[in-house]
Amino acid sequence: MERSSLSSNQITLSQVSDFDIRLLRVFKTVVECGGFTAAEPTLGISRSAISLHMSDLEKRLGLRLCQRGRGGFSLTEEGRQVHGAALTLLAALETFRTEVNGLHHHLRGELNIGITDNLVSKPEMRITHALAALKARGPEVRINIHMESSDTIAQGVLDARLHVGVVPKVNLLASLDTHALYDERSLLYCADTHPLFTVPDEELTPACLKQQDAVIPTYPLPPVARTAHAALHGTASASDREGAVFLILTGRYIGYLPDHLAAPWVAAGRLKVLPIVGGHYLTPFVVITRRDRRFHRVLEAFLESLESQNDDGSST
Repeated sequence: MERSSLSSNQITLSQVSDFDIRLLRVFKTVVECGGFTAAEPTLGISRSAISLHMSDLEKRLGLRLCQRGRGGFSLTEEGRQVHGAALTLLAALETFRTEVNGLHHHLRGELNIGITDNLVSKPEMRITHALAALKARGPEVRINIHMESSDTIAQGVLDARLHVGVVPKVNLLASLDTHALYDERSLLYCADTHPLFTVPDEELTPACLKQQDAVIPTYPLPPVARTAHAALHGTASASDREGAVFLILTGRYIGYLPDHLAAPWVAAGRLKVLPIVGGHYLTPFVVITRRDRRFHRVLEAFLESLESQNDDGSST
């Protein structure tokens, strides 16, 4: 007579539990060993315990799986089919376990990072070193760099278009987390064709500088930088540091530049530092992320790499 329904303790697809998996593993071992007694050393439990497990499995499945007794151990037709299905299930579980464990060792995905202009020449190359470490850790990770203004980067991080940004620590919203990176020093410069280029350093005074046309940035600046620029005679503006370089190199303007950005032109004799008292300021740069960001393994790995990098690229 056919069964009209499963009993209350029989397995259905939505009810497979860890206990059911354990029983199937016992069944698989019994079949591989050829009987209850032969399976004892492998399973590490007694024959009576094995028999109890097999009985539980048969009850839960509502099927007779094997013949045991004086005639020896043998599978029923249902037992052979359940054994085949059990092998498929257990293999799938092992594949799942292996792949999930592999995720902890092999990074995959993207990192979208926004960086303000002209930072690549900064001697403290922590961003470069951290990106290199991330790529070494996850060769399949795709890194996408977006060179944008600091305001656009901050908005991109808030909109989740960017995972992380590198910007000056100026006017940042409380909804952003910041991680200190380094300070950038800016000095006052003129070009080799500017009248001040040949003026002796001791003759350079604030009053003398106030008479010169100067470049005033329109990008965000810390308060100390705004104070320094307020002491100049601003007659031109630049939306980024490269634009300021263009104007200063005309020989018609003086202006502040990051020392690492100006270094090649100083070495070539094209730019000169105007050494006046207070003629420099520091801009702190930070890495920003959304404060309420969701967990993202690639981003977290990058932040870990960044934290562990010294300025020379070695790991702490």
